[in-house]
Amino acid sequence: MDDRKITSEELKASLAGDMDRLIAEVVEAMNTAEPGRIIADSEEPVRDANAAFREQLYQKAVDLLQAKQEAFSPSADHDGAMAEQGQADDQPSDD
Repeated sequence: MDDRKITSEELKASLAGDMDRLIAEVVEAMNTAEPGRIIADSEEPVRDANAAFREQLYQKAVDLLQAKQEAFSPSADHDGAMAEQGQADDQPSDD
């Protein structure tokens, strides 16, 4: 069952480029802020960068989990056999 779960290591590896981008955007916002206006000048760009990162984080986590769960989904033949069994149970007996 644990093979269907994602790990923090997998998610970290998937997000490496996104994390680097977030850090670069935060650094840029902080370094371009005017002296005495650090919060006023950087708060909005940092908040926007965090919002974009949060969406990417969640989307990649969903994608990883979905890929793992799809790897364990039953084959089409197995689904067909189950459907056929269900139909047979619904039909009246010949007795």
